[in-house]
Amino acid sequence: MSDNKSLTPEQLAEFVLAFFQDSMPFNQALGFQIETVGDHEVQIRMPWNDKLMGNPVHKILHGGATAAILDTVGSVVALMYGIKQLKPDEVDEFKNTLANNGTIDMRVDYLRPGKGKEFIATATVIRRGRKLAVCRMELHNEEGQHIASGTGTYLVG
Repeated sequence: MSDNKSLTPEQLAEFVLAFFQDSMPFNQALGFQIETVGDHEVQIRMPWNDKLMGNPVHKILHGGATAAILDTVGSVVALMYGIKQLKPDEVDEFKNTLANNGTIDMRVDYLRPGKGKEFIATATVIRRGRKLAVCRMELHNEEGQHIASGTGTYLVG
């Protein structure tokens, strides 16, 4: 992408997805595969990895990995939702503020042990203002068992 040419909202959305998936070593270490599933929804898939085991006796996903995938899917959906709302003349300004975005607060409710071959995190925006977004996140395994839920507040403006 040329710095001299204005981006479209679609190009900015592609940039954000690539940034979270390909430019963050932690997300790469966890094996995140980020996908959009509609205008305002994002899902992240994470395959089982023995290095992410929190309980080796029962082969259960570590709570930190659970929190990380929920936080990431919340961050991405908050940004994607904002991008979809942009006017064409706001796209470049929004891209320039991406480095200032981040998690303000997050709560995770661990509902059952993280067992499975693959974990799928989804998120939706509950409310978004000019500077903050509140998102609801869920983590399921490949069988659809609900592992954890989260609510996050993100700085996005």
